Amino acid sequence: MSEKAPARYSGPAIALHWIVAALILFNLAYGLYTVNLPLSPQKLKLFSYHKWIGITILGLAAARLLWRLGHRPPPLPRAMKPWEARAAAAMHVLLYALFFSAPLSGWLFSSAAGFQTVYLGILPIPDLLSKNKELAEILRITHHWINYTMAAVIVLHAGAALKHHFIDRDDVLVQMLPALRRRIP
Repeated sequence: MSEKAPARYSGPAIALHWIVAALILFNLAYGLYTVNLPLSPQKLKLFSYHKWIGITILGLAAARLLWRLGHRPPPLPRAMKPWEARAAAAMHVLLYALFFSAPLSGWLFSSAAGFQTVYLGILPIPDLLSKNKELAEILRITHHWINYTMAAVIVLHAGAALKHHFIDRDDVLVQMLPALRRRIP
């Protein structure tokens, strides 16, 4: 890690943040849509797309974590209360855990259900488990609840960023949105 924290997030950090965010939000909605479709070849095809996006999120989350481990984030505002700083740190740890556990639980569920993932229809991803109907049901429920948790944490994360911008009037949100100007010199 570098010695001094930067004034704002770097271009790659911002790009990874927003690409992963967009893919996660899309895949959450897409998963909710596809899960309620009647079983058909079309549903299986649509689930393949959901799984491809999940594998992509897993890879990008790994890239994002590796980038983050080598680059310090901008400092938190000096006016931030200690409990807010601890909550922000915990929120980021939880988000990273969810970035990995959501696609991994989906991969495990798919494996236990006996549906191998073939990434982009080209690259077979090895099954992590043998087919097991009972375990598949447990993993299906686990996958759903991990994603519901992620949706709730994303709402809290976005709400906190908006609170910082509109109520605290600090640069927390601006540091991740390069189109906005800094409020504090």
